[in-house]
Amino acid sequence: MYCSPHRSSGVSPVIATILLVALTLLLALLVLLLFSLPSWGVGEPPAIIVIRNIDHRSDLRPYTLNYDSRVVLVNTGTASYENKLLRATFYRNRVVLTAVISTFDGHEFISSRHFGVQWMGGSGCSGGTWTPGESTVIDFTDGTFRPGDLVQVDIIDAISNRTISRHRYTA
Repeated sequence: MYCSPHRSSGVSPVIATILLVALTLLLALLVLLLFSLPSWGVGEPPAIIVIRNIDHRSDLRPYTLNYDSRVVLVNTGTASYENKLLRATFYRNRVVLTAVISTFDGHEFISSRHFGVQWMGGSGCSGGTWTPGESTVIDFTDGTFRPGDLVQVDIIDAISNRTISRHRYTA
């Protein structure tokens, strides 16, 4: 009885070709995913609205050191943001402050010393939108920030509750 060499070898070129093509496609997909994976919220939010300055001196003459804690925020991005849809959380040395900033709309913001913020002003919060280059000044209760404190601000979209900007600054 004569057996063909192909039948007795147990080799199937069709199955081997299919497996090789499938393995190649799988490796190509893996490489593609490694270079194009979205962040899915992993990592730090970008620094779009940044702390430009923290003033520790009185705004009245003789400008004495009273730890006035006036924070200047600037929109350094390229997009405008609707003020009433933004809120902020501040941290001092990585500890969240109880200061409440539930809106950046200057007309809707209610200052209250027991919430840690005396007033808010500037071009960034005076209209309906905070456009690039505009700044907002937040006057916290005196003594909130001291020189050397690490201050962090998280700007949060009030609708999605997503942090859209995070910036750290040494006072």
